[in-house]
Amino acid sequence: MRFSAVQSKMARAAVGWGVRDLAREAKVSTDTIARMERGEELKERTIDAIQSALESAGVEFLPDNGVRLKPKE
Repeated sequence: MRFSAVQSKMARAAVGWGVRDLAREAKVSTDTIARMERGEELKERTIDAIQSALESAGVEFLPDNGVRLKPKE
């Protein structure tokens, strides 16, 4: 499932990350994060890297355009 620009912002807020934090974790530039959150087109592998970084931090993307933190085990 692809996530939206709004979900990216909500996910960052949920884990307490700024743009720089997400860029570092996804190994992309801060400009790339800003472009994605403006809704600009990015390469699929770049989107995958961003989504993977957020999921590794405990974010779950919901089909209704929402996000939540995965429950702690």
